[in-house]
Amino acid sequence: MKYILSLCAFIFLLSCTTQKADSKYTTIEYEAGACFGSCPIFKLTIAPDRTAILEAEHFNFSKDFSKGEFSKPREGTFKAVIKEADYQKLIVLLNDLDVKNLENNYGSKNISDLPSSYLRIGFTDGTSKNVEDYGKKGSEKLSKAYQFFEDLRHNQQWTKVN
Repeated sequence: MKYILSLCAFIFLLSCTTQKADSKYTTIEYEAGACFGSCPIFKLTIAPDRTAILEAEHFNFSKDFSKGEFSKPREGTFKAVIKEADYQKLIVLLNDLDVKNLENNYGSKNISDLPSSYLRIGFTDGTSKNVEDYGKKGSEKLSKAYQFFEDLRHNQQWTKVN
């Protein structure tokens, strides 16, 4: 009987430790660049412990476009802990992208008013991947990831730090 209980306890402990796999990402960074309109300009950096820094420049929280927005000071730097469920969704999106095999550059710069996005990923094996996407249309999966990053600005509890 005590062997059965020991076996059950061992299986329970093993399942607890293997249920949550460690992330293979050391840093996840997404940056959205300017366009000739009111495209949000920001950089979002997420660590494996889910802590995040949002460096908001312009058009992140205002709904109305104003040419004077650029003369205003930057919106600020914000901190948050990404919700566990959202972080897991992000990891699934990145794994589905097969980040290491993405192109380094997407988009055609023949059109001069589109925003650029920059996806920078650091891996636990010491490598990194940088993807520049002019127009944010690299692929359907990339567009989905970009939208997820952009939504994080509004669906997390951000605290302004400066």
